[in-house]
Amino acid sequence: MSSDPWGRVDETGTVYVRTADGEQVVGSWQAGSPEEALAYFERKYEGIVVEIGLLERRVKTTDLSAKDATTAIEHLRTQVDEHHAVGDLDALRKRLDALVAAVDSRREERKVQKAKQTDEAKRAKEALVAEAEELAQSEQWRSAGERLRALVDTWKGLPRLDRKSDDELWHRFSHARSAFSKRRKAHFASLDAQREEARKAKEKLVAEAESLSGSTDWGATAARYRDLMTQWKAAGRAQREAEDELWNRFRGAQDVFFAARSEVFAERDAEQGENLKLKEELAVEAERLVPVQDLKAARAAFRAINERWEAIGHVPRDARPKVEGRMHAVERALQEAEESEWRRTNPEARARAAGLTGQLQAAVDKLRAQIDTARASGNNARADKLAKELEGRQALLDQALKGLEEFGG
Repeated sequence: MSSDPWGRVDETGTVYVRTADGEQVVGSWQAGSPEEALAYFERKYEGIVVEIGLLERRVKTTDLSAKDATTAIEHLRTQVDEHHAVGDLDALRKRLDALVAAVDSRREERKVQKAKQTDEAKRAKEALVAEAEELAQSEQWRSAGERLRALVDTWKGLPRLDRKSDDELWHRFSHARSAFSKRRKAHFASLDAQREEARKAKEKLVAEAESLSGSTDWGATAARYRDLMTQWKAAGRAQREAEDELWNRFRGAQDVFFAARSEVFAERDAEQGENLKLKEELAVEAERLVPVQDLKAARAAFRAINERWEAIGHVPRDARPKVEGRMHAVERALQEAEESEWRRTNPEARARAAGLTGQLQAAVDKLRAQIDTARASGNNARADKLAKELEGRQALLDQALKGLEEFGG
């Protein structure tokens, strides 16, 4: 009979293993020596030890699922329980029990982690739904649309919840996207309608602009083009292609008209510049008539100059007030000379002036006599009062005498 600390072989070839519950039959060995029998079943034990060690490492270092780990443990436990190996089977059972505890602990950890991940995923999806529902009311069509598409990608990257919660949140999320799409579609449909109306309105404006491009009624047509431009801006934008084509036609018609007007105005400005030089020369000639020496000759000369002036034609608008003002100044000087001559030679005016002068002279003489009388009697207050009145009458007399001198008297 052969034995070791964990097993023995009896004389019949039966192999036993020692356990806490006593000896258990391992098997029968008839092919060789008892030592070889023990060595064979010890190797089977070592094989189980290796398998348990590998499983312990997998449980510790990999993401082996609890289900697969449990299946592997039960398979090894069966091998241990069937007693087909010689060694410390009780130690192996303890290691398997420890593995079961480790797997259970991992299962709980994963359960807690999964619950945490689920809670985080739920909060994340609720936040996505809230943002999507807010974006559904936006009118920032491009940026809001891009953001909603990004939210869908984010949603797809989140783990699923329980069916009921996930379906409810997805329904709200999907409804918000649909509401935004519906509003955006309605907006652009309305925009397309507005642009079509703008296109029709601008086609009419272009037609009128093109019909006016050959006009030579410069002022009225330029004003009408300004009105058309105001209407163009108020009409809104047409579709891009139509807008560009219509604008090019509209601007082209204006360019034709304003180019023709500019050419005509350039010729007119050149002509008016020459007219200005001629009128400035006439103004110099007219100014030589002042001061007036011979009224009759000056008047005749001025009429001749004015006839030549009228025959010349227009001058530039901004130069007109100055050059015409010079002629008006000469004309006023002639009128003043005529009035002075008339007053000097008019008998009735002369008589009126002489009469007024006589009356004022008499009043002045009378006041002087009254002042002398008052002072002689010692009434200085009355004399001072009469002196002030005399001062005013004397001023009127001086003015009347000056006017009478103009009549040669």
